[in-house]
Amino acid sequence: MCGRINLRTPSAAWTQEFLPLWSQEEIAAKAAEYESTARYNIAPTQQVSCVRAAADGPRREWVMLRWGLVPSWADDLAIGNRMINARSETVHEKPSFKKAFASRRCLIPADGYYEWMKTADGKQPYLIEPVDGGVLALAGLWERNRKIEGDDRPIETFTILTTAANETTRSIHDRMPVILDPDGQAAWLEQDRDDPSSLRELLRPAPVDLLTAFPVSKIVNSPRNDVPECVERIELPDGSSQQQDLF
Repeated sequence: MCGRINLRTPSAAWTQEFLPLWSQEEIAAKAAEYESTARYNIAPTQQVSCVRAAADGPRREWVMLRWGLVPSWADDLAIGNRMINARSETVHEKPSFKKAFASRRCLIPADGYYEWMKTADGKQPYLIEPVDGGVLALAGLWERNRKIEGDDRPIETFTILTTAANETTRSIHDRMPVILDPDGQAAWLEQDRDDPSSLRELLRPAPVDLLTAFPVSKIVNSPRNDVPECVERIELPDGSSQQQDLF
């Protein structure tokens, strides 16, 4: 699963890739509206920066969505707590996801994500991020619910798609988020693309040379800790801290 991410890159930088048709003035205004700041420990149920296709025209939208997809037919927000991820292998056939898969896809920008490895001393968190830096584009689905709070107060939520882990991350966890390259990002947001087989071709493990992983402090276990220390590499009791010591 993917249950924690971070986004430390300033919005003025990551939006250049994710919102290519936006002006710097528009980006600055939206960043101010959202009070956009560095986030080191983003957790489910929180509001998260997402990018989706605009309802009309070629532009994309930058929106804040609640993490944990709540289907349009649901009458309880808590259902989203069980839908923070969707398995890419079956997402096209699950009642909670298949309509969103066909027409409500989004990208979630992230500098990295956290995963926990089972050890003799309990679960050890690792930060998994691009080897060369940069912002990852995680594949997601979004949904709008008008039932819980009425038509005038729609609730918009999202889920992150997962796939089998690649060789880089498999020893930590057997799943990883779907990470899209620039071509995949464009294809994922194409509103006219609704063929399940075509979409599923995009949902594959990341290249083995894309990511690196290293242990971080267990302070990341609590979403209340949204601080720079969450992303700092630590040395484990056996002296290991580098990726080559782990895999």
